[in-house]
Amino acid sequence: MPSDQTVDLVVENGRLLTLDADFTILDDGFAAVSDGRIVAVDDRSRRKPPAAAVRVDARGGVIMPGLINCHTHAAMTCLRGLADDLPLMTWLNDHIFPAEARLDGEKIYQGALLACAEMLLSGTTCFCDMYLFEESVAQAAADAGMRAVVGEVLYDFPSPNYGAVEKGLRYTEELICRWKDHPLVSAAVEPHSTYLCAPELLRESFAIARRYDVPWVIHLSETRSEVRQVRQKHGRTPVALLADLDLLAPRVVACHCVELDDADIDLLRQGDVRVAHNPESNMKLASGVAPVPRLLRAGVCVGLGTDGCASNNDLDMFAEMGSAARLHKVANLDPTVVDARTAIRMATSEAARVLGLADYIGSLEPGKQADIIVVDTRRPHLTPMYHPESHLVYAARGSDVAAVIVAGRVVVQDGRVATMDVADVMTRVARIAKELR
Repeated sequence: MPSDQTVDLVVENGRLLTLDADFTILDDGFAAVSDGRIVAVDDRSRRKPPAAAVRVDARGGVIMPGLINCHTHAAMTCLRGLADDLPLMTWLNDHIFPAEARLDGEKIYQGALLACAEMLLSGTTCFCDMYLFEESVAQAAADAGMRAVVGEVLYDFPSPNYGAVEKGLRYTEELICRWKDHPLVSAAVEPHSTYLCAPELLRESFAIARRYDVPWVIHLSETRSEVRQVRQKHGRTPVALLADLDLLAPRVVACHCVELDDADIDLLRQGDVRVAHNPESNMKLASGVAPVPRLLRAGVCVGLGTDGCASNNDLDMFAEMGSAARLHKVANLDPTVVDARTAIRMATSEAARVLGLADYIGSLEPGKQADIIVVDTRRPHLTPMYHPESHLVYAARGSDVAAVIVAGRVVVQDGRVATMDVADVMTRVARIAKELR
């Protein structure tokens, strides 16, 4: 970039974490942006930032890539707190599924818009969603100016959205085609699980994902009861069932992966399957502790997700990073596992790999999309700061985020979302909750 070139945006005056392969940290860094992409990243002690139409002052805080939520059900904001402190199957069958039967596209749109506000305000710039009426979720993300990978959940039984399962496959293809050229939103194929989808549905949905080269997202080995149920029906674990069906591949995103044996982990490694780890939801539903250190040692790519906020109950990825790091330390009685750098990568660069977006987002490097956040470190709980990565995982909160940029556009600054009236959205979702109650 020529030194006299004027760019669209410069984010400067902060400690910049690139999240590149070397985990480069620039003590007085800046990122220059044009046409939605990063054109330069450097330290101001070596290079003067270029002139810019817009300048974002980090005020000595941390400049880093936007966080990526690898697995959520965004519009479950409408169901937040509806049925807490219950086992997964009781929670799903007795409370969540009946409530979801009363949802429609408008309710989903408002719930997803609220989720986008919550995620943006806490530093998440991209999410992967599995839910109902996903056309409405896609539209909410686009209207919020947020990056998203969306997919309609597919079951063996009729859906409140599309009805019979064959219509669900058609809806999924239409969703992929409708959003394939959007700059922020794309679609995936998302069968719910091996226990709610027959092998034929799994194969048919996988064929669509392969045809369009999009992610295939599935809940996998989430609980002991699920593994037991699939063993009884198919004579093998959920992972082994997918292997037998030839459905383990690099574009597969396996969500949860709590109950895995060594053979399962090896199959995931062989298939280069990506895992979306959801520690807070798994803890709250008492599903168990995913063997993340073993997955990482095996070379499996692991990213972080919040799951839906009916089972979490928030969408704060800073909290999720802290929970992931602490959970695996105590579960393994080893303070060195899932260290701070690993946890941050699971929410940024590795999360981008999980979703097949590593060429575009997940780190601050020239040529990548300018998805950037600023963390305000002028807070008592963030003072002093010896190691920024440790503070970001063990001390920072989503509420510490001061600015959020998606594809070069400033969408959050000083606690305000520029793309929506958040108070109005909250009012609308509160009305929806009254209806559902």
